[in-house]
Amino acid sequence: MFCIRDTRADRSFSAIADASTPRNLIVEDDQFFIRELDSASPITKSPNAQASSSYAMLTPEEASQKLRRLEESYEVPRGRGVLRYDIVQLPSNNPIEDDHAEKLIETSPSLTVPDNNSHTSTASDWMFWSVFDGHGGWTTSAKLRQVLTSFVARELSSTYKSALTNPSFTAPSPSSIDEAIKRGFLKCDHDIVHESVIRAQKANTKSAAAALLGPALSGSCALLSFYDSRSKDLRVACTGDSRAVLGRRNPNGIWAAQPLSEDQTGGTPSEMARLRAEHPNEPNVVAHGRILGNLEPSRAFGDAQYKWARDIQEMVKKQWFGRSPLALLKTPPYVTAEPVVTTMKMQPEKGDFVVLATDGLWEMLTNEEVVGLVGKWLEENPLNSKNATKTSNSGSWTQSFLGGGGKGKGDATLPVARPQQESGKEGQRNPIRRTQWGIGAGDERFVVEDKNAATHLVRNALGGRDRDMVCGLLALPSPFSRRYRDDLTVAVVFFGEGEAAGDVKANADASAPGMAKPKL
Repeated sequence: MFCIRDTRADRSFSAIADASTPRNLIVEDDQFFIRELDSASPITKSPNAQASSSYAMLTPEEASQKLRRLEESYEVPRGRGVLRYDIVQLPSNNPIEDDHAEKLIETSPSLTVPDNNSHTSTASDWMFWSVFDGHGGWTTSAKLRQVLTSFVARELSSTYKSALTNPSFTAPSPSSIDEAIKRGFLKCDHDIVHESVIRAQKANTKSAAAALLGPALSGSCALLSFYDSRSKDLRVACTGDSRAVLGRRNPNGIWAAQPLSEDQTGGTPSEMARLRAEHPNEPNVVAHGRILGNLEPSRAFGDAQYKWARDIQEMVKKQWFGRSPLALLKTPPYVTAEPVVTTMKMQPEKGDFVVLATDGLWEMLTNEEVVGLVGKWLEENPLNSKNATKTSNSGSWTQSFLGGGGKGKGDATLPVARPQQESGKEGQRNPIRRTQWGIGAGDERFVVEDKNAATHLVRNALGGRDRDMVCGLLALPSPFSRRYRDDLTVAVVFFGEGEAAGDVKANADASAPGMAKPKL
């Protein structure tokens, strides 16, 4: 169990937080202890792996700086259903193995269905937001940042063109759009895993092979969302265990959380059934919730060790480098990049929002907590849109946590509908870190302190009101921090009815200096 304890007795929280004496974070037997540090004392490290480790404790101000170092925020004043999106990353690995991508494509009228009244076609916005959760290295997720959206956009463009040249069609069928996205994913993965081997053979040098095969040898999950501003359809394509959740406000003002993806791992019942049907004579195709007993995601890009035939793996190892084939390898591929695609009709007039995040966030917070936290954040940070309203009790949230208001614990309740029971639905895992850290499920642990909605979620995932926990988790260096938290990448997309006033622009108030550079 995770534990943070201050070794000084009878000290108030404010006194601890404002103390000028440096403090150390002591890690011993998976417990954290905070101790005052004599400024003359050196920081030491024992060669004994079982000995306790000591790290300089961050102040709350330093913790906020670290949380906000990679935050970005963008306004989208195009009058086409999207108002703003916020992004943040927090590394645990060094370098971070997560990545993300955003892109806006203004389609030509030739790709747009004619309007029923004017019988003329107008341009539409295709907007893409993606998060990538790498494993075994950073190269696959970086490659996806560079190329995946383009692979998908090309397939979508071809599908729309084909449909609109047929007089019997007014638009591509929903299934054909889904298939186009799947083709984009699979072609991208084929290029990463198989075409790279051909290119490496032609180059015939180890240095070229290292560059070309890197994205094949590591792996990455991918979560891509595609919004068509004309149809208002949001499609979410999920390969792996990153997750997308919709927040939609009910008539009573309470938000509802609706998952738009399913976690795809060796422990997901539907994925276990699929793999066992595809590999019927291999009882260990899924063992202990992992593919061949090793890899947790059942769908991913790269991960050539689970896709290449044995002779290819042996050739790569002999000619260049690589691992020996897995002992259980019999009938690859075991892992696929084919995504599961879901569609949701967005309602900008209701102020919908969508949270996309790598699994590091969902290890700490439930779907309902994430949606409720964004709902509370909106009360303090109303967006500039036709449908934005500030609720009458919006001030009580910050006051109740930061020393004002005095309205009591009841003000901490997140404005979100709760499920009948907290146990995870099929394909939706519960936050495992809550058990590891010994944290209760009460809403009183949350705060609103950030102007960036994604940073707000990460802060509360790490402890929220418990500043010592936030500071302690952020003080841990890589790779030790990986035992307590994963890399985190979070994107929050806000939908709404706004005026057409220009192109995407950086929101400096919610971005780290130098980070916000519009990429849509």
